[in-house]
Amino acid sequence: MNETIKMMLEHRSVRKFKDEALTAEQIEVIVKAAQSASTSSFIQAYSIIGVTDQEKREKLAALAGGQSYVAETGHFFVFCADLYRHSLIGQWDGADVNDSLESMEKFMVAVIDASLAAQNASVAAESMGLGICYIGGIRNHLDEVSELLGTPEHVIPLFGLTVGVPDQETAVKPRYPFKTVYHENTYQSDEEAVRSELEEYNDVISSYYHQRTEGKRSDKWTEQMAGMLSRKSRMYMKDFVEKKKFARK
Repeated sequence: MNETIKMMLEHRSVRKFKDEALTAEQIEVIVKAAQSASTSSFIQAYSIIGVTDQEKREKLAALAGGQSYVAETGHFFVFCADLYRHSLIGQWDGADVNDSLESMEKFMVAVIDASLAAQNASVAAESMGLGICYIGGIRNHLDEVSELLGTPEHVIPLFGLTVGVPDQETAVKPRYPFKTVYHENTYQSDEEAVRSELEEYNDVISSYYHQRTEGKRSDKWTEQMAGMLSRKSRMYMKDFVEKKKFARK
């Protein structure tokens, strides 16, 4: 196993950082690594906003649900689905691109492009000894986030990424068993097999929480998911996406 794979398998989210800002060189390397990710048809349908203004960081931390480490990190990146440049290209070249830009397909392309870029950025950051944590909480209040970051039509802030020097040691959270996530040739949907695999995974997760919290917590993964999915969350998203002129067709 090479060092890159070893590092990836040891990934864990970091939520406490030392008071050390990333250097301009570190930021540039991380962004360039993000840009090296695969992109559908070379469309490059994303942008990255680096938030250095402390007041804006604190506002984003509050909008994300009081996640203080958004404001207390080495650098905060916001990854956006972005077809704004492409809408301008259509205007400049006199081409009718609106139907394409507003299609569900191009929305998916932009989201996938941004996600691939973010994961490249994360691997690059961790290879430099830095810690990261994705922040989906910025989608709690996207109208306010968009106003704060000045994102126009055809641009949607998708998630944030905190990057900094770790100031904590955390354990690797166990993922699904290999056989649960990997399907060969045909999707394996047998309900009893799925139940058996998830019960096995529940035991692993319960033990993980029990050890991590010194017995204060031992909930099962399926219980977490049932509870989380039974609570409606960010139900405004479809309207917001369409308002930003994505996925209207």
